[in-house]
Amino acid sequence: MINDHSSKAAQIAKKKFGQNFLKDEGIKRKIIESMPDDNLPIAEIGPGLGDLTEKLVEKRDVTAFEVDRDLCEHLRRRFEAPIRHGRLELRCGDVLSHWETGSLLKRPYHLVANLPYYIATHIVLRALKDPMCQSLLVMVQKEVAEKFSAQPGEKAFSSLAVLAQSGGEARRLFDVPPHSFVPAPKVMSSILRIVKHCSLDDPAFEDFLKTAFAQPRKTLAKNLSKKYPKEDVVEAIASQALSPSVRPHEVATSCYHHLYKILKGDKDGREKESPKQSESTKR
Repeated sequence: MINDHSSKAAQIAKKKFGQNFLKDEGIKRKIIESMPDDNLPIAEIGPGLGDLTEKLVEKRDVTAFEVDRDLCEHLRRRFEAPIRHGRLELRCGDVLSHWETGSLLKRPYHLVANLPYYIATHIVLRALKDPMCQSLLVMVQKEVAEKFSAQPGEKAFSSLAVLAQSGGEARRLFDVPPHSFVPAPKVMSSILRIVKHCSLDDPAFEDFLKTAFAQPRKTLAKNLSKKYPKEDVVEAIASQALSPSVRPHEVATSCYHHLYKILKGDKDGREKESPKQSESTKR
């Protein structure tokens, strides 16, 4: 077990993996207390030195995903007994490669992770699509947490918030200052919790949102008109009782789903029929 975090952790941390090891015991305790009150297993991404893993294994069965081979060897030694008894399964390698087959685990689970900043958004979006993932409790950059948890009308409200709200309830629980880590990052971190009620995997809807939020300071109509006929955009926005000058961050999640259906041709709950289909239907 590595005890001297201030020296050992700083030596072990690798910049290419964006490693910052959490050392604050109070923060670790708050993370554990924020977990759902059930017996579902935990998928932990980036266990690092295993300090949070140790607390997780005391509560649940854990499958840990670690990309750093050196840390994998350290974790195998530190958790020899839990691994032998089946309380912990350690999977080495890129977690995204494990996700290629569909779900990260073959049964319902909760995700807990201290995510590297460079890949945090991608992992959260992937978990939102995973039907086996029931909730996420992740450490991310504060700015990212704000984007996922923001409400309509707030400046931080973005396509990420729409996606999170489409599949569950997102909340920024508390902030974690740089001195809680070794080495200390240059930015503030936050604990983001998303409790899912469904999994949304619609690349076309994600593409629609990218267009809608492409230039946040411009009107929603102007952004959408770059991809859709302006007349259709104006009509769709008016159908939702929205102002022609409404900005992307001022529109509710439910409205985005309605606008998406309208602009892709589903005005009355059905896809637009081609001329031939309409003609045959009339017959």
